[in-house]
Amino acid sequence: MIDLQKRRIASILGRVSSKFFENPKKSLKIAFLPTGSFYFAQTPRLFSKSLPFSNENASKSPFAGKEAQAAMLEYLHLTRNLPFMDAEHMSKNSPHFVEKLIERFENQLDIQRLIARFLRYHPINEFEPFFESLGLKPCEYSPFLPLNLMFLSDDELLLENYHVLCNYGVARNKIGKILKEAREVFQFDVGVFQSKLHAYEMLGLSQSFISKVIVCSPYLLIGDVNTEFVEVLEILKSMEIESCWIEEHLLEQETFNWSMMLRCLRSFRNLGCSDEQLGGLIRQHPGLLFEGSGSIALTMIGLLLKFGSTRNELCSIFLQFPQIEVRKFLLNLNQCLLFLFEIKMKVDEIGKILRCHFLLVGSCTLKKTNTILIYLNVGKKRLCEYIQENPLELKKLALGSRVGRLPAEKERSQLLRTKFLLDVGYIENSNEMAKALKHFRGRGAELQERFDCLVNAGLDRKDVCEMIRVSPQILNMKKDVIKSKIDFLVNYLGYPLSFLVSFPSYFNYTEERIKLRFLMYNWLKDEGWIEGRLASSTLIAYSNKIFMQQFVNSHPKGPEVWQTFKKQIYSEE
Repeated sequence: MIDLQKRRIASILGRVSSKFFENPKKSLKIAFLPTGSFYFAQTPRLFSKSLPFSNENASKSPFAGKEAQAAMLEYLHLTRNLPFMDAEHMSKNSPHFVEKLIERFENQLDIQRLIARFLRYHPINEFEPFFESLGLKPCEYSPFLPLNLMFLSDDELLLENYHVLCNYGVARNKIGKILKEAREVFQFDVGVFQSKLHAYEMLGLSQSFISKVIVCSPYLLIGDVNTEFVEVLEILKSMEIESCWIEEHLLEQETFNWSMMLRCLRSFRNLGCSDEQLGGLIRQHPGLLFEGSGSIALTMIGLLLKFGSTRNELCSIFLQFPQIEVRKFLLNLNQCLLFLFEIKMKVDEIGKILRCHFLLVGSCTLKKTNTILIYLNVGKKRLCEYIQENPLELKKLALGSRVGRLPAEKERSQLLRTKFLLDVGYIENSNEMAKALKHFRGRGAELQERFDCLVNAGLDRKDVCEMIRVSPQILNMKKDVIKSKIDFLVNYLGYPLSFLVSFPSYFNYTEERIKLRFLMYNWLKDEGWIEGRLASSTLIAYSNKIFMQQFVNSHPKGPEVWQTFKKQIYSEE
């Protein structure tokens, strides 16, 4: 009897066709179906004549689907002897497969009777509606279709492990995710699956938590108990975060990488965050750990470190993290960086904005660069300078904000120069300020940079302010020129920086003039022509006429030596 049943199944398998649903009029001669198609035995009796119908839209009615599901339930449970719960779930949760059945009988009445009769004589590949009912699309389950099986009962281990998951509390439509990410789970021998689940229960975890975790991270079922998963739980527990809180924030549609989450927690600890601080941060912003398994937080940490932030600064920044989705924050951050690159801002300036205004940059969604340029009616260079001077204005360029025109260049420059003078000690609206404004050339930001250059060279801020009062034209020089003159004074002439405080007009003279005069003066001293010592500032400040009379023409060989030194100096350029 058993041999006879096997021969019948073999006969059915030998006569199935993949083209039947698409074109039932073609001959059914293909021996076996490729994966992803319907299986049925050839029964010409069903197609001996056209079935009558009176309403061409009957099969498209909302009742057609229910009738088809009822026919499938009857076939799977009564004919194929599948458990009722399995058969019902398959029939109600495989819409693509059911739709293909309905299409076969388009424009015909009594869909349930026709499908029931069809299934009676045409066995289907039961793995297709089964995998679809687990939450997989046809394109997703196609690789899992067995090549030589049609009936679910032929794969006992698949059904055994499927029932273990169902009985443990895993939703049937979530099991497909486990199948897709950990196929070997469904080939466990009898009792193996239960022992793995029991091993996680021994950690003190609840059944509901485990059932949710294995859907989020199916790979935890492969091999022994995952040590990285256990270590993450232990770290969170040390921060007074229990498994019930973790369960609330696990999203079953996502796949969690516990190794990545462990790296994230260790990175926050390395930043100097205490367990108490880190625990409070994660409870307030669970997305830092759970969105992208902590990879988004790691990306932000790496970005800030790359731009020069210290670990202590990073800890402080994250403890002030705003109430916003972590993915959205990173998206805003990337968009702002792109905007800054598009307006040609230098990398070091971008880093400065990111370090000082990281939370602001990630909290607002900027308009597109071209839109901002049109609204502001400015070029990229002007906008770049404006953002560097006013980084907080970035929030005014966000979506939903009304963008106003930037102040006129001339007016803005005057305001910035006035602000700078006030900062260095000038009295507002004084004659001294008015005089200084006439002397200054350049924007306020440039004046500040030149001022900082003098301070960074080693001069006291108060001394620099006084130097500018005496000789405001110092700040009309570019930074490179200021640095060069200071280097010449210290390393060539051998004078201390304090010389500049007593003689700020030094910056008004060229290096060639100063070098030439010192050479001539020292030659005259060597010749014994000069007695006493002359102040360097006086030597430099003498007019050309006086210097020539006193130091060049006063010596018989003076003019000749002067020309020699002059050729020597200017030939070095």
